[in-house]
Amino acid sequence: MGILNTLLRSVTWWNGQTLNTQLFTWRKGTKVGDDSQGNVFYRNADDSRRWVIYNGEAEASRVDPQWHGWLHRTWDEPPTDKPLPHKAWEKPHQPNLTGTAMAYAPAGSIRRAAPADRGDYEAWTPE
Repeated sequence: MGILNTLLRSVTWWNGQTLNTQLFTWRKGTKVGDDSQGNVFYRNADDSRRWVIYNGEAEASRVDPQWHGWLHRTWDEPPTDKPLPHKAWEKPHQPNLTGTAMAYAPAGSIRRAAPADRGDYEAWTPE
């Protein structure tokens, strides 16, 4: 399994880090922290680069909002040093399901298994 996993990591980028990213992280990266989904965040010595190693599929919507702000330099302090205050009305994170079988499909969409009952619909015909 070790050889297969190494080969798979050398040619894919969507399931965790590639070998080059792992080497760069090992040589230049300083671990800053991790989020609730197991993603690990790094920066280099002069803080000119910040990056994330995803825990599983590389999907940007899986990054917690406070870490997203740190990655994009909205604030300088990582959430491990200065956590953001949470409001009572904030909801937990939900992944982006666009492009998956679980994506939202409104009533009448051709992606729905069973079409909606359209008894009130009458097709227009020209006279």
